[in-house]
Amino acid sequence: MKKYLLSLVLSLLFIPVTVWGQNTAAKGLSSRLDTLIKYQLPVGSNVGISIYDLTDGKSLYTYQADKLSRPASTMKLLTTITALSHPDADDPFKTEVWYQGVIEQDTLKGDLYVVGGYDPEFDDEALDSLVNAVSRFPFSVISGHVYGDVSMKDSIYWGSGWAWDDTPASYQPYLSPLMLNKGLVTVTASPGERGHLASLDCVPASSYYTVTNETKSRTPAAGRFGVSRDWLQNGNNIVVKGNVEGKRTGMVNIYSSRDFFMHTFLERLQAKGIQCPVNYAFNELQKDSLSVQIALFETAIQDVINQIMKESDNLNAEALLCRLGAQATGKKHISDEDGLSVIRKQIKALGEDPDYYKLADGCGLSNYNYISPNLLIAFLKFAYSRTDVFQKLYKALPIGGVDGTLKYRMKRGTPSYKNVHAKTGSFTAINCLAGYLRTTNGHEIAFAIMNQNVLSGAKARAFQDAVCDEVIRGR
Repeated sequence: MKKYLLSLVLSLLFIPVTVWGQNTAAKGLSSRLDTLIKYQLPVGSNVGISIYDLTDGKSLYTYQADKLSRPASTMKLLTTITALSHPDADDPFKTEVWYQGVIEQDTLKGDLYVVGGYDPEFDDEALDSLVNAVSRFPFSVISGHVYGDVSMKDSIYWGSGWAWDDTPASYQPYLSPLMLNKGLVTVTASPGERGHLASLDCVPASSYYTVTNETKSRTPAAGRFGVSRDWLQNGNNIVVKGNVEGKRTGMVNIYSSRDFFMHTFLERLQAKGIQCPVNYAFNELQKDSLSVQIALFETAIQDVINQIMKESDNLNAEALLCRLGAQATGKKHISDEDGLSVIRKQIKALGEDPDYYKLADGCGLSNYNYISPNLLIAFLKFAYSRTDVFQKLYKALPIGGVDGTLKYRMKRGTPSYKNVHAKTGSFTAINCLAGYLRTTNGHEIAFAIMNQNVLSGAKARAFQDAVCDEVIRGR
């Protein structure tokens, strides 16, 4: 009887102690995060935070979690997760070459088509691969036309709300289903003798653009090194200027991407000894019995996702949005809105109201996007619940202190080092971070931090890193 009473007393004591301990632990984390907001949130700014324990299936902390905010590049999470959940997600991006006509002796009596599939990773080597495949066919003369087929997407080459004066920045390409080197030219400058011009190497090589060299080697008075072009006139004269003390690299976008692709393609065909028309045109391939595919270049979806997440690549995200629209609607000709409508359907499927949010593009470059931390968490939870989606996404996310856009954050020795896998998002006055982390007790956490109206990106990033550190330390 005494043993029974002792057991009963101990059991009654154990339950409240355990519950009290759990409650105290939860309050401990909340209190620490409240303190961070009070003392480390940059003055004049605001923030929305949502933190969810995926292991226990419950919310750990929220602060203005339904507050609408501009997501910057965390918008890429919505685009990528929606695209990866589509049944055709693993299909590669394709760029194809077809001819329409007949080959007689050494002549293609017909037309050549390059059909764009919006491959954002199609680079200089890919173009050479395509040209080499064409050159192996038994003709060296094209008697008809050479066409670029860019009918997959409408002719609107920028996203809604993109800033016109961000051109010629490399992060704002001219969008097209035919993109060469992301519509960019990379200029590498190597110094010569002091006061002399630096030597320049441009990739991809093409006569589509010209180069003006205004550099000076090892001459600080020449000013800061820079690469631009006569963009106000939509010109393609690349101007390289400033001091070149050591090897320097700059990138500039080219107007327009589809013409850059086709001009260079035609030029390289001619360099292979293929006689073809001096000029190209744009036309849609209407396949018939005389249509033959002669070349194909493919890019795996994981390669595209890696660039979206690790390097926050805007072109890759827009290409993925465009392809998502094509896959979901089955339409041959699509616009950004077709892809955005699929994301809205995904929002509704997650139990959220799509009308509460504003979606303007797939990459977050637009100032018109407005979403919330809770919406980001909903997408992150959904991705975590789908092994096929999560594996691709998690593999691509930047790792704290290791790579991508988190390479120089969350240094070795901090709790967040290697424990945070997340997407960054930033432009003027906006700084966001959303993804996954693992706590010291092994729990998997989804989190979203959306800093707004903060002109110091360094302070916003320091705040976000501190939040992650506290969550990882746990209770």
